Amino acid sequence: MFRSSVVRWLLGLILVIGVLAVVRFKPWRVATHNNTQQAARARAELKVGFLPVTCHLTCPVTDYATRTSTMTRFESQRFTDFPTVVESIKSGRLDATFMIAPLAMKLREQGVPVKICYLGHRDGSTVIVRKDLPAQSLRDLRGMTFAIPSKYSNQYLVILKLMEDQGVKPDEIKFVELPPPDMPGALAARAIDAYFVGEPHAAKAELDGSGRVLYHAKDIWPHFISCVLVVTEKLIKEKPEIVRDLVRGIAESGEWAETHRLEAAKVVSPYFRQDEKVVRYVLTQPPDRVSYRMLTPTDEDLQKIYDMGIKAGILEKPISMKDLIDREFIPADIKPANIQVGQ
Repeated sequence: MFRSSVVRWLLGLILVIGVLAVVRFKPWRVATHNNTQQAARARAELKVGFLPVTCHLTCPVTDYATRTSTMTRFESQRFTDFPTVVESIKSGRLDATFMIAPLAMKLREQGVPVKICYLGHRDGSTVIVRKDLPAQSLRDLRGMTFAIPSKYSNQYLVILKLMEDQGVKPDEIKFVELPPPDMPGALAARAIDAYFVGEPHAAKAELDGSGRVLYHAKDIWPHFISCVLVVTEKLIKEKPEIVRDLVRGIAESGEWAETHRLEAAKVVSPYFRQDEKVVRYVLTQPPDRVSYRMLTPTDEDLQKIYDMGIKAGILEKPISMKDLIDREFIPADIKPANIQVGQ
C-alpha cells in the first residue's frame, strides 16, 4: 500500500512539473512563430512597374503566374508614362520596373543606383502613319509631326539614325513626346501625323483604320531592344533572393509567352486595359512582330544604344557596362512558366 502511494505521488509530481514546464516555455508560441515566419516568407511581395506595351508583357504574365505559386508574389504596377516611373524609382516607392533602355542609362548617369538585370523583349515596336498620307519612307514625313514615347527612348534614337540615312535634316520633322496610350487617339484626331511606339498602340490604329504600318522595328534594326528590367542596387543588396526570383519569373514568362501567344493575349489584356483582339493581333500578325527570347543583356547591345544616345546628345557622361549591367541573377536553364489560363 505504501509503495503504491509513493508511486502515485511521484507520478503526480512528474505531471505537475510537466505542466509547469509547458506553461513556462509555451511551445505553442514557438510553433506559431515558426509558422508565421514561413507564411511571411511565402507571402514575400514586390511591386514591379510596367507600361501597357507588349515590350513589358512578361511583367503582367509574371504577376499572373505568381498569384497561385509559393514563390515571391510579383504584383505588376501599371503606369502610363515614363516620367512617373522615374519619379517612383527616385523616391524609393519602386525598386523594380521595366523602362526604356536609354532612360535607364540616364538614371545611372545622374547617379541613381540602378542596374539593368534583364531585357523585356526583342522587336515589338512599329512606325505608324496616318492612313490618308502617301508616305512610303521617313523622308516623306518632312514638315510633319511625329510622336515618340520620350526623347530617352530607343524609338527616338532609331528614327534619328533613319533620318540621317535618308538625308532628312534634324529640323525637318517636329517631334513631340506622348504617353503611348495617347498616340492612337492623337493620330485619329490628326493632332500628329505619325508615331513610333511599342505595341499594341500601333496595331490599335492599324485595326481601327486610322493608321497603317510604315516600318516594323525588326525591319529597321533586327532584334531591336526598347525596354529593360531595371532593379535598384538597394534591392539587389538587401534581398538578392527576391531579385533572383523576379528575373527567373520574367525569363520563364517570356519563354511561355513565346509558345502560348493566344493565351498570353488573354492574360495580359486586362492588365493593359486593351481589347484582347488587339493584343492577339500583335502577338500573331506576324508571329515575329515581337519576341521574348534572347533576353540576356549583352555589352554589345547596350553599348550600341549608349553610343547612339551620346551622338543624339541625350547622354553625356561615360558609363561602364560593368556598372550598368548585372547578369548574376539570370538562370542558366530557362523553362516555360507553368501557367494555366482559364477559359
